Amino acid sequence: MSARLKEVQANPALEESLFKLGRRVAAVCIHCHGEGGNSLNPDIPNLAGQNPAYLLEQLRLFATGQRRNEFMEGMIKSMNSDEKVGMVLFYSAQKVVHKPSTNPTLAEKGKAVYQQQCLACHGANGLGNEKIAGIAGQQPGYLRKMLDRYRTAQSGPLAQSVMTPTVRSMNEPDLQAVIAFINSMP
Repeated sequence: MSARLKEVQANPALEESLFKLGRRVAAVCIHCHGEGGNSLNPDIPNLAGQNPAYLLEQLRLFATGQRRNEFMEGMIKSMNSDEKVGMVLFYSAQKVVHKPSTNPTLAEKGKAVYQQQCLACHGANGLGNEKIAGIAGQQPGYLRKMLDRYRTAQSGPLAQSVMTPTVRSMNEPDLQAVIAFINSMP
């Protein structure tokens, strides 16, 4: 599928066509991931602004069962290749709705933790890249769930990730602070 994404991105007319298809596909996703990929549920991730190659890889992981969520697995398996490519093009073009911090002191502490622990991979603006998730403005409940999964992973891809030792090195106040900062990142 990544070859199809590159092919589409090299052809502006095809990219526009699949973007429109992706917008229609996203009409189903809106129920969980929100308008334009901005979830209203703190436990469901925002998809807005993610790198299209990163999102496409996550779809592949759901489709193969390497990333587990029964509902998502079924949804992804029912989509054809162009629907998947169109959807990731649509979501990557959307903007994350910025939410100012409700606790500026905690977010400021989280900024220091982020700069020390997260910046090297997720970038100064939290935008990630083709292989690493964009996390700026991400939902706090979802961030917490994922950080806990890395922290407790005993086997499989999460246990082997560079994230695992990084997250395990953080204490609870640092985790809370970095979540507050990431959630408020513009």
